[in-house]
Order: sequence, then structure tokens, then C-alpha cells
Amino acid sequence: MIEHLSGHINLDTVFTFKTFGLLIVLVVLETVLSADNAVALAALVQDIKDPTQQQRALNWGLIIAFILRITLLFTATWVIKFWQFELGGALYLLWLSGKHFWNYFYPEAESGQEITESSKDKSCAFGQLILLIAFTDLAFSIDSVTAAVAVSSQTWLVLTGCIIGIITLRFMAGLFVRWLSEFTYLLDAAYLTVFSVGVRLMFKAIVPDHVPPQWMMLTLIATLFVWGFSKRVVSVNGDGVLQNYEQEG
Repeated sequence: MIEHLSGHINLDTVFTFKTFGLLIVLVVLETVLSADNAVALAALVQDIKDPTQQQRALNWGLIIAFILRITLLFTATWVIKFWQFELGGALYLLWLSGKHFWNYFYPEAESGQEITESSKDKSCAFGQLILLIAFTDLAFSIDSVTAAVAVSSQTWLVLTGCIIGIITLRFMAGLFVRWLSEFTYLLDAAYLTVFSVGVRLMFKAIVPDHVPPQWMMLTLIATLFVWGFSKRVVSVNGDGVLQNYEQEG
């Protein structure tokens, strides 16, 4: 087994400064590209009132997401040949964001959905949420995995960066779950980010010559994050009573 692995990995070049530098680049790349992913996943579990159930949903969802990422990693050179995969990811993200903003215009549809879901088996709904988390991460990963493969052709190195990236994503998603309840605009900023990534994937699939550059997307996402964190709901204890007030950032 060891001989088989050593045939694919040159152990003399694994721990070089160049390799370490590439690993740092991959980890930073995964972290930066996972920021929008993390807030999107946090938004998905935000409606779960039990914090323990929130953590379970994120843990199981990201375990399945990790398996899907590894599959995407080993098939990346094949997947990028078919624009249909990017189109499918784009439509999924646009549907996800559109469903959120649709409730602003038709709130009665949301209340009707809640009544319907209350009669369903909770374990079934929980399982659907886990799959939703996994496939949302997969849609976001199309760009990050292909970018990672472009940085390095060493599969084990990209795989290591992927593992560290998804661990970082898990901690970031946990932070955003808490922040979503504290910052008024963050939920809308999260779904606008999902919409923006979906639009970029749509351009990449249909009109690849006119894809918005990565710096433009990062600037847009950073702007949305600034807006998302601009108003905070602070809890204070006055005369023994817990009160909430909004604080402008």
C-alpha cells in the first residue's frame, strides 16, 4: 500500500518550501471563497430554534458536502468540460435566493408552508435540510475547486487544502448562525450573496466570455457583508428586564 502511494506522491518533494507555499495559497483561497458559502449555510439553518439541532444539521450536511467536494475534486477536469453542471448550480442558487425574497412579496405563502410542514415527519424535514446544506455547498464549490485545481496539479495538495477549507467553513458557519440573530440585514445580505454567485455561474455557463471578474465578485460580496453588519440588535438588561434595541454600525 505504501509503495503504491509513493508511486503517485514523490515523498522527497512533499515538504518543500514551494509546496508549503502552495498549501498556504490553497487554504487562503478556500477560506476567502468560503465566506459567502458559510453565511449561506448559516441562513439555511437559521429557522431551527434548537441550537443543538442547528449544529447537527451543519455537521451532517458538511460531512455529505465533503464527500461531494472530494468527488468534484477528482472529476474536476471532466466536469469543467460540461457547462450544464455550472448551469445546474446557477439555477439552484438562483432558486434558493429567489425563494427567500419571494416571501417578502407573498408572506402568506410562507405561513401556509409552515402549516403544511408542521404536519410532516420532523426527521424527514431534518434530512431534507441536511441534503439542502450539502448541495448548496456543492454549488458554491464549483468555482473554488476548479480554482484550486488551477493553482496546483498535485491532487494530494488540493485535497489537503479542501479538508482544511471545509473545517474552516464549519467554524465560520457556526459564527454566522449566531450573527444572523444579532444583525438585522445579514440574512438578506446572505441571500443576495447567493444570488450574485448564481448569476456569475450563469454567465460562466452561458456566456463565458463575459463572466464578471473574481475581483468584482469579491468587492460586491465585501460590500454586502458591510451592509449586512451595519445594524445590530443589542440585548441589554435594564431594571431586570431583557430588552432589544437596534444599533447602527
